[in-house]
Amino acid sequence: MSQSYNRGLVEDFGRWREFSAGMWAWIFHKFTGWMLIGYLFTHIAVLSSALSGPEAYTGTIQGLEGLFIIRVLEVGLLAVAVFHILNGVRLLLVDLGVGLEAQDKSFYASLVLTGLITVASVPTFLQGVGL
Repeated sequence: MSQSYNRGLVEDFGRWREFSAGMWAWIFHKFTGWMLIGYLFTHIAVLSSALSGPEAYTGTIQGLEGLFIIRVLEVGLLAVAVFHILNGVRLLLVDLGVGLEAQDKSFYASLVLTGLITVASVPTFLQGVGL
């Protein structure tokens, strides 16, 4: 006869407080990966406007680049991509046995570095946009 293991309530949303830095790194890495896949489809959709001719593509790009919300989304895309890259390098180093003792610190460092790069890029992304 098999025994069942009591895993607790599935609806126990308070468990996130117990997550370690490694769990948050895993969650953020998966989330940013899915966001990049979603962006890939958006990117392909915009590029497909070139099928209608160079004027249609140029008009699409100029129309999108003039919108404030698109510029904000570009900053978000940069943040997602930078974190995914930095965390991926961190994971690669951990898999190679480098920095096993400092996984939490390297995760926090990747978050801080992502924040610094993103904040530093905001003036560049918002340059020339009409509010």
